[in-house]
Amino acid sequence: MATTWIIVANASQAKLYANTGPKKGLKLIKDLQHPESREKASDLVSDRPGQMHSPGNGHRASQPKTDPKTNEARHFAQELARELNHGRSSGQVARLILVAPPAFMGLINEKLDGPTAHLVSDRFEKDYTKSSEKELAGHLESCIYL
Repeated sequence: MATTWIIVANASQAKLYANTGPKKGLKLIKDLQHPESREKASDLVSDRPGQMHSPGNGHRASQPKTDPKTNEARHFAQELARELNHGRSSGQVARLILVAPPAFMGLINEKLDGPTAHLVSDRFEKDYTKSSEKELAGHLESCIYL
């Protein structure tokens, strides 16, 4: 039976589970943490904006194009996508199920490579990171036979 990976994530933590077939349940493979996503935005940037030279007499302050918390979420989404891409390329997984809040789901989706994205059979736009394995199994019963 082909292995299904289920990633349950938000911007600061993720759990990767495997299901190897009917009545096999969920097996936790990895627990990933990204504590930087929990930091206050002010703690993620330097004390003051950098200086940019512009034509003319003065300088102007440069502001980041995206807020620091979004940048950290993107970094974590990239880390998760690398994990999933590696699982696909090494033949460890045949099917993926993604579970994440809507905004973070979008970040993960944009970071997956094409072949890995094709393995995603189901997406749940919910934050189930605090759910027990039993609760998670209940949420996923529509797409996996545990």
